[in-house]
Amino acid sequence: MKRYLLLFSFFIISLNFFQSQNVTYPRKVPKPRPNLTAKAGAFIDVNAPGYAESAYNITQLVKDVLISSGTNSCVTPNVSNVQVSPGLPESDVNRAWGYFHKGTTNFPFKDGIVLVTGKANRTGNTYIDVNSPLSDQVGTGSDPDLVAATNPTASLQDAVILEFDFVPTSSQVKFNYLFASEEYTGGFPCSFSDAFALLLRPVGSTAPYVNMAVLPGGGGPVSVTNIHPDTMFNGGPLGCPAINPTFFGGYNNANIETNFNGRTIPLTATTTVTPGQAYHFKMVLADAIDRSYDSAVFLEGGSFNIGVELLDPTGATLPSDINVCDNVPQVLTASISDPNMAYQWYFNGNPIPGATTNTITATQPGTYTIEVSFPGNPCPGKATIVIHGGTTPDAIDASLLLCSTPDITTFDLSTAMPSISVTPGAVFHFYENQADALAQNDNYITNILNYNGTDGQILYVVVSNGGFCSRTVELKLLKETTPTAHLVSTKLKVCPGESVDLTATGGVTYQWNNFPGTGNTQTVTLYHTTTFTVYAIGVKGCKSLLPATVTVEVVPEITSPLTDVEICIGDRLTLDAGAGPNYKYLWSTGEITQTITVDQLGIYSVTIDNGYCTKTFTSKVMAAALPFITNLNYDNNNTLTITAQNPSINNIPGVLEYSIDNGVSWQTSNVFTNLLDNTTYYLQVRIQGTHCVGTLEFFTLKIANIITPNQDGVNDVLDLTALGDFNNFTGSIYDRYGVELFRFSKLNPIWDGTVAGKRLSTATYWYKFNFDYPKSKARMNWSGWIMLKNRE
Repeated sequence: MKRYLLLFSFFIISLNFFQSQNVTYPRKVPKPRPNLTAKAGAFIDVNAPGYAESAYNITQLVKDVLISSGTNSCVTPNVSNVQVSPGLPESDVNRAWGYFHKGTTNFPFKDGIVLVTGKANRTGNTYIDVNSPLSDQVGTGSDPDLVAATNPTASLQDAVILEFDFVPTSSQVKFNYLFASEEYTGGFPCSFSDAFALLLRPVGSTAPYVNMAVLPGGGGPVSVTNIHPDTMFNGGPLGCPAINPTFFGGYNNANIETNFNGRTIPLTATTTVTPGQAYHFKMVLADAIDRSYDSAVFLEGGSFNIGVELLDPTGATLPSDINVCDNVPQVLTASISDPNMAYQWYFNGNPIPGATTNTITATQPGTYTIEVSFPGNPCPGKATIVIHGGTTPDAIDASLLLCSTPDITTFDLSTAMPSISVTPGAVFHFYENQADALAQNDNYITNILNYNGTDGQILYVVVSNGGFCSRTVELKLLKETTPTAHLVSTKLKVCPGESVDLTATGGVTYQWNNFPGTGNTQTVTLYHTTTFTVYAIGVKGCKSLLPATVTVEVVPEITSPLTDVEICIGDRLTLDAGAGPNYKYLWSTGEITQTITVDQLGIYSVTIDNGYCTKTFTSKVMAAALPFITNLNYDNNNTLTITAQNPSINNIPGVLEYSIDNGVSWQTSNVFTNLLDNTTYYLQVRIQGTHCVGTLEFFTLKIANIITPNQDGVNDVLDLTALGDFNNFTGSIYDRYGVELFRFSKLNPIWDGTVAGKRLSTATYWYKFNFDYPKSKARMNWSGWIMLKNRE
């Protein structure tokens, strides 16, 4: 009886405990599943055939999947004593550990190691109902280190443990993980929390383990009761306030992914260690109170790092590859900074001279590696990064003007490319949204040849080298209707030298082909027919497709042969204004004919009108100068030769005619024969057909051609005294050899056949004399021979 009372008392105590936790025992609340007809590939793959890692033993999984440098022979030997409990072999399908792969799901980790307080293969692959237990294998019960680290309020069972020793080559150990549980069911997050810890301490140490499974900033342990929202899966109230909800990854969604009802976001476990010191790592989780609801931890493959990492200047871990444009210097820093360490940097596999600190500045693309060595360890820690280089194209902000027409209403963005960048091979992506441009996503404009933009719109242009180097600039779209040019002239026909005003319309400014400047008016003086051309320019710069033109004709210049003329008193002459197209005449005399006849001296004018222009011409009718005799030559043959000059200017013809009988008869020859000796003739010369007459009185002097200086009073001397009254009288006597023997003058006009008082011998001698008539200034020349007879 006492035994039954003891059991009854224990049952009452247990019942009160679970009632205080707002649950009943055993729990029968079904798991909330979103859709039992989930699509194929909605679950992650766990220990699935087709993955070589699914057949790995636990040591291989730790070294070759979990550790980032697992393929480095100098790192993996630093991992040892790998154990898992329950220790079922990798061939047992019911084991509580194994390899997972995200498959075609959106699970946050590509692959890694999973530990579960049940059967690992039931955490994914296909749907498993909650009433089909995941943990029907024999569990290991509780774990004292887990109890010490988490201080649970209920008993633990089904503990699963993964542990191993390792020697870090870095001062920091970290890996990525997430926690998932079936406890995210109904109201259980308020009270049920399976125990979970990630424990670390030096090998051989008896000090308490450090639990790495804690939230940052002192947020407490990673558990269901410490990470949950204030609602249940179905949206109803959970019954307790939300705790650290930002770390809750959500209840299972339509993609399902796993057979757990909820999970945390990806978390990072980090702690500081001493490089070269051996550490023991122990990962352990267990069910609380009962075995009905299981939990699991997913460790991301490649995230457990016990080696050297490379950091950027902010301390963030750099990926294995980075892109650097334009050789911008990159500061690379090893995660270990210890004066007892030895450092050596390599570039493309070759040591960099002098690069023996934990920091280097990379100035060119290539592969950079650092080796960190510590005393007593033959294998240095290594970290490598590949810098991919590129050149950013030059690019500037620009604008693109669309001059729209009825046929052209959209922008061709490709025409803006040369004004944005002239870098060969540059690639352009045009974005409407600045955020899309900054993200450089696929929301760029695809119809760049026919883009329906608006006036003033700003597009964001990413100009790249076709790779990762790019620059973002702005393209402003401008749009206006293409103007139409018009042009008018104040006159379409003008006279030479006349001015016209040209006026253009249709634009804001104008481009003239004939003039500088951009105004709408021009004034021009014309001498030749000219076609004027102008384009209209809009306010934004659009140019009319066609120019406006106007032709101003310069009519032929009015010309006239009318000139100044001379007329002799009593004559009449005709003034001719000349003929031309459409000529009309108005003379100063009132006559309207092409020609007029005048007989008076004076100035005559005529105005000629051709229908567009008028021009006045004048003619001076002046008294003509009379022709005059300039020279007379009368020889012994009774022949007179007259030389005369016509002083008239252009208009009076220069044909002269002559008369020796005072104008009774006229001839055009200036030679007259058979004149009578010692006879007075009245000579006249005139311009033929006019009254312009010059006169001269001429006496035909006859000189005897023999002298006999014998003092008988007959032909004793050659006496030219009568010629002394004429102007410029000169003369000479020559012998037959041309030697001058005697010279006549007004003072000595007589030759008596002597030279210096000495008689010359009988012979024939030559004479020559000349003089000018006083009025006409005509020159008279005489020459001939004379016989001198002297008696001895």
